[in-house]
Amino acid sequence: MKIVFMGTPKFAVPILEALNEKFEISLVVTQADKLVGRKQTLEFSPVKEKAIELGLPVFQPVKLKEDYETIMNSGADVLITAAYGQFVPTKVLKNFKYCLNVHGSLLPRRRGGAPIQRAIIEGDKETGVCIMEMVKGMDQGRVFATSKTPILDTDNCDTMFDKLSIMGRDLLMDNILDIVDGKNPGVPQNEEEATVSPNILPSEEEFNFDDTSRNIFNKIRGLSHEPGAYFVTSNTRVKVYEAQIVENNSDVVPGTVLETKKHLIIKTKDKAIEILKLKVEGKKEMMARDFLNGQKLFAKDNLI
Repeated sequence: MKIVFMGTPKFAVPILEALNEKFEISLVVTQADKLVGRKQTLEFSPVKEKAIELGLPVFQPVKLKEDYETIMNSGADVLITAAYGQFVPTKVLKNFKYCLNVHGSLLPRRRGGAPIQRAIIEGDKETGVCIMEMVKGMDQGRVFATSKTPILDTDNCDTMFDKLSIMGRDLLMDNILDIVDGKNPGVPQNEEEATVSPNILPSEEEFNFDDTSRNIFNKIRGLSHEPGAYFVTSNTRVKVYEAQIVENNSDVVPGTVLETKKHLIIKTKDKAIEILKLKVEGKKEMMARDFLNGQKLFAKDNLI
């Protein structure tokens, strides 16, 4: 069996490694390199880095819908995707015997590009990963296998991506031969239960303290580390990567700074939030207790 693998972030790397150990990878397709930082350094995707390490051919179309002939001519009979990041044209899907996707949710719930982030942000108690058939409609194909896991308060986007990546790898490797051999026909999704989790918009990254502590806590976790949830104070953007809920029944206005000595605690709509790890615009990421030494951005009783 020859495979074309399509993926981009770290989530897809363990899946590529496992497939490469057992099957022939004809081609690895990943997103185009990007320029990052002030120095505009060229950055490869984690999948490209792994493919180079494994000696696999790499294809990086800027717009897949306009540039896919290399995939069509790969000689592979199975296409597998894992967080690739672009829609795969129907013409490409029809070129393969099987097209499978490792999707980070419990389909039909949370179709779309940000199922893991939104599961945390919206307070889901559990999530999981599915091996599904790729069809023209977004995440609407048959589901061949599913694995579940709880979402803990200690989890954030990073930890859930890591967990689901390994779960997805194992689930795919346990089922791929039965799927390709026709022994696992899959189950159609119930459209009445379908929900959508679209990509996170930049406008959704900001939060304010006139919200419940749980909602703020979940948003911080759901966007940590990338892209990072933030609030603005004194015209300065402050990204928050780690926080915890603090019990507080005072009737001060939400956004009031309650503590700045060794702890940065801010009142919310119902309780309070202690910020544990942050990045102030123009500075490096650091623990809040270290940032508080000599800073002038936060003062007790001030309002954010």
